[in-house]
Amino acid sequence: MALGSPQQQAVLVALLLGEGRPVTTDDLVDGIWGDRTPPQAVAALRTYISRLRSVLEPNRAVRKPSEVLVSVSDGYALRVPAEALDLSVFEQRVAEATNARSEGNFRSSHDVLMSALDLWSGRPIPGVPGPYADAQRSRLTERRLAVAEERCAMALEIGLHADVVAELNSLSAAHPLRERLRELLMLALYRSGRQAESLGVYADTRKLLIEELGVEPGTGLAAMHTRILAGDPELTAVLATPAKASAEESAPFVPPAQLPADVSDFSGRSKLVSELRDVLRAGSGQAVVVTSLAGIGGVGKTTLAVHVAHGLRPDFPDGQLYVDLRGAGASPADPAVVLGDFLHALGTPDTPDSLDQRAALYRSLLADKRMLILLDNARDAQQLRPLIPGVSGNAVIVTSRSRLAEIPGAHLVDIEELTPDEALALFSAIVGAERVAAEPEAALQVVTSCGLLPLAVRIAAARLASRPRWSVSDLARRLADQRNRLQELQLGNLAVETTLGLGYAQLQPEEARAFRLLSVVDSPDLPLAAVAALLGREEREAEDLAEALVEANMLECFTPGRYRYHDLLRLYAQHQNVKTGDTAEQHAALMRLLDLLLATMQNAARVIEPDDELNEQLHLPVSSGLPLSDNTAARSWLRTEISLVLGSIEAAVGTSIALLRPAMDLVLILRALVEDPTSVPRFRSALVAASTTASEDRDTEVLARVRYAAGHLHQMAGEHVEAESSLRLSLELQSVARPSRLQISVANELAIVLTMAGRSAEALPFYQQAHAMSRTLGVPISEARLLANMARAYVGLERHEEAVESARAAVTAARASGNVPCLADTLYQLGVVLRSTGEAGEAAVHLREAHQLYRAQQHPIWEGYSLARLAACLVADGQFASAAEAAEESLSIAQEIEAAYCQGMANAALGEALLELGQPSRGLACLQEALTVFTRLGVPEAQPVQDLIDSRHTEPSPPPAP
Repeated sequence: MALGSPQQQAVLVALLLGEGRPVTTDDLVDGIWGDRTPPQAVAALRTYISRLRSVLEPNRAVRKPSEVLVSVSDGYALRVPAEALDLSVFEQRVAEATNARSEGNFRSSHDVLMSALDLWSGRPIPGVPGPYADAQRSRLTERRLAVAEERCAMALEIGLHADVVAELNSLSAAHPLRERLRELLMLALYRSGRQAESLGVYADTRKLLIEELGVEPGTGLAAMHTRILAGDPELTAVLATPAKASAEESAPFVPPAQLPADVSDFSGRSKLVSELRDVLRAGSGQAVVVTSLAGIGGVGKTTLAVHVAHGLRPDFPDGQLYVDLRGAGASPADPAVVLGDFLHALGTPDTPDSLDQRAALYRSLLADKRMLILLDNARDAQQLRPLIPGVSGNAVIVTSRSRLAEIPGAHLVDIEELTPDEALALFSAIVGAERVAAEPEAALQVVTSCGLLPLAVRIAAARLASRPRWSVSDLARRLADQRNRLQELQLGNLAVETTLGLGYAQLQPEEARAFRLLSVVDSPDLPLAAVAALLGREEREAEDLAEALVEANMLECFTPGRYRYHDLLRLYAQHQNVKTGDTAEQHAALMRLLDLLLATMQNAARVIEPDDELNEQLHLPVSSGLPLSDNTAARSWLRTEISLVLGSIEAAVGTSIALLRPAMDLVLILRALVEDPTSVPRFRSALVAASTTASEDRDTEVLARVRYAAGHLHQMAGEHVEAESSLRLSLELQSVARPSRLQISVANELAIVLTMAGRSAEALPFYQQAHAMSRTLGVPISEARLLANMARAYVGLERHEEAVESARAAVTAARASGNVPCLADTLYQLGVVLRSTGEAGEAAVHLREAHQLYRAQQHPIWEGYSLARLAACLVADGQFASAAEAAEESLSIAQEIEAAYCQGMANAALGEALLELGQPSRGLACLQEALTVFTRLGVPEAQPVQDLIDSRHTEPSPPPAP
């Protein structure tokens, strides 16, 4: 049965999952397109409904109302028998299995569950787009896992422990934090006579939970461990009566438990804790309960929020989510990234790309759950809004340095300092009651000098506890001298700054140096290799210093091998760098980090594009960099450390020319390997600072690279005038008498810009110049790409035979080289050239291959370009429906990464396809959008689109589709 386009399939899915209930037009439109509703969406929906009726009732008489897909009020309903839908059959069998289990018939329950799982085949509703399908895909995947878990439990009840070990091993590996699976695996191994392995599962799980979540195993897993250790005879018996499944065991997903560990020495605020828990428990009505804790840094907002949240875990059985939003720092967490992490924790393996789509799916997944979300260290209401669920049943705790009155209906609580008694109780819990009792007046002086702030008291007490030779009076005397208290930011009473100064003053000299130098780069966190580079130490010594800072509460380590500052501590450390005035040591630390990153980036480039020569380096790294074994490892490192690389570049560009040179090498390699539109503003700012530094030093080598990088950013944004200007300046700064790979890159980029602007005659000499230099320097990959690009210029000059010959030669050279990225580029150009010469069928073949290669390399912008070009070929070949699908996919990618030229091409192809498919209104709207983009960019593609629009406006409208 031909079900049509992906969007048409999305309509069918929504109606099928409605199980005969009416689905409104608005819900269908939202479910298919979400916030990106295209023009004439309702008309398109009606077309899909009409086509589905033809497919579902092929023999229905003309004008006879449909009996299967019926119109109901403002919407539609699909009337099909329950047994016709595999999901309904699946749920019916699961219900039968549940009844059998409740009656004690475990064998029957197991067999029925097996038959239910046999209905599954691969990923649910594959290839169906839209936020509704995304949410249902996640729900169904989680549902399947829950049933598979229950099937394993029933297998254990009937003595199939040996048979189920392999499946439980596989499921546990895929879902390592799902404790119920680990519990069942322990029991299966124990019953199979593999007690040591069973206990090993518990040890591994406990270690994983502590490292990943900071929590101990739950009661079920812990109880299983205790019973195995005790040799409980009931464990080896197959039970005769069914065990009642707990709510947690029958939950349709693994409840996330992301709360940081509660502190064992929490003191005071008992009344406030009780009030907050009552407010969060008592949510009623339609609104989500949001409680916002506000106060100065160090007042204990996070500690209080975590303590309150742990006491509420039984009230929110579907789990707890946690995130540090880094609102007090210069780089607040991106809500889109946070939502991606939350969706992953909620069991969604493939998350949408845009913020709005992620927020919609997040709200959908939480709509029928009762969860507690702790949003720590928020910057403002704008950062928070996408992270707040949409319906009641869930509760949110927010901490922030400011009162977030902009959140409607939020319960705002100002957190004040501790009372003297509460502060003394906290101090005693850490230092020891005997030491405090021996010097009560000195202890009161200490907590008073700490401003009665929990963070200050905790740091001071921790330092004293780690130095048994100190007395409380020794600490009190240190705090009494105001002149030696380093102060930082002020917000109300002086407190946090004083406490941070105390902690820093108590560090050993080597620890204090580490504390300062690790703040040279503003990055969310630092891997151990970066810590070692900044400190100029071996990794083991660097780790010892970092752990000493963690122990002193001057640094944090939530993930083994990665370290981060609290936002205020980072600011304090940076101010200490200014105060010490030791810029030479700070620059040396940054140079060591740049050296490591540059060497590692070069390793990544060699793995990703092994035969592609890098541009000449301004800085030759001393470090060998981190080893990256393959493409996957290289791209994983780039994704993980891009913030660190960007932060290092930003730290270097405004300092000295010596640091700027390796920073610009990093910029050019990063530009070639990573397509991240969210980083463009940071790149632009860095290049402005780099230009100033290089101009002041009159370093033409650096300036040439700055202009090249700026030109590339302009070109990718469709700013062709600015791109041409920057690239010409880069060439002027380089000597023609000394050919270089950089000149090849710049001349090629400039020629591309001129070609896109319809100035092929001007572009060709730059291509030829770059081609000659590539042969002189012996750079075969550059030569292959240049031949492909040159073919485009030949097309613009209507020298079609030369164009095809050049493009084919490029593909031949690329295939011979074995360089996959180069092959993708040359195939793309060959497809474009063949399309322009009227050979659309062959062009489509090459563009499809290019698209597959780009997708495998994770190059979204070139995925978009290749799909748009493919769509144009399919239109020329008369395959209008396929063309529309390719164009829509291209448009989705282009909108996501904000690639204007690609949006124009996709809209042009989509508009032309829709015109041929009998959708003139929508088709003309797409063409008009393409014309607007092309006109703004000043590219020649605008005229053919204008001509097509004019021709269609003069033609009579076609009759309405039946």
